[in-house]
Amino acid sequence: MKVTGINPTIITSKYDDAIKLFEALGFEIRHHSDNIDERVPVSTRLKNKDGFIIDINRSDSFPDDIVLIRINVDNFDEVYKMFRERGFRNVSEGDATVDVPHFKGAHMVSPSGFNIMLMQHIRK
Repeated sequence: MKVTGINPTIITSKYDDAIKLFEALGFEIRHHSDNIDERVPVSTRLKNKDGFIIDINRSDSFPDDIVLIRINVDNFDEVYKMFRERGFRNVSEGDATVDVPHFKGAHMVSPSGFNIMLMQHIRK
């Protein structure tokens, strides 16, 4: 198992305001995805000149903003199992994961309450 990236992510219903805030801080949009799933339909990755990255996702499914740690790995199933064995729970009903052509992911919460987004990019 290898961690291939780690960065903060904000999930918010005030998506446009969050994008403008980070653009004012010197971040530029690097990648944008639409129609990811019904709970988080839009995701945008921003990066500044020093290489810092933040993801901002739009969602109206959560009552408040969520700040989480996005952890990209090279073997989703192995790391997902490791987190589950350590008491992390999957936020999705029925332990579902997001499984689309370019990534596999799950929003998980630790036993103490911090949020992570576990992801594996699928490169073809």
